[in-house]
Amino acid sequence: MRMIWIGLGFTLLAAPACAQTSAADWPAEKCATYAAAWNQALDMFGSDQMNYAFLAGNENFIAGGCSEAGLICPQSEQELDVANALSLAMINAGAASTFLPFNCPQPQSAADGWNGPGL
Repeated sequence: MRMIWIGLGFTLLAAPACAQTSAADWPAEKCATYAAAWNQALDMFGSDQMNYAFLAGNENFIAGGCSEAGLICPQSEQELDVANALSLAMINAGAASTFLPFNCPQPQSAADGWNGPGL
């Protein structure tokens, strides 16, 4: 069922192909696209299982012109579905995945930082 929501989210949030814009306009265009996708995601997925940090983090990211490095970590299934739909919509709009505000810190490994196979 979750994949159906993600697929539906991708379909509904997919931004149309954009006309060529100047390099100076691209950051503002990406932010406007993200803001529109965020509003559509809230309408589609709701926010009943979203914590304040996730909601405020996205709103602050948009209010700041989408220029601050993201520190938003989706926790609930609903937050993850929204983050996935936003990611797909932004990549479809031509934004690199590094534009997105999502970043979940990894716990410190007990093996001196090694997180590879065998742990």
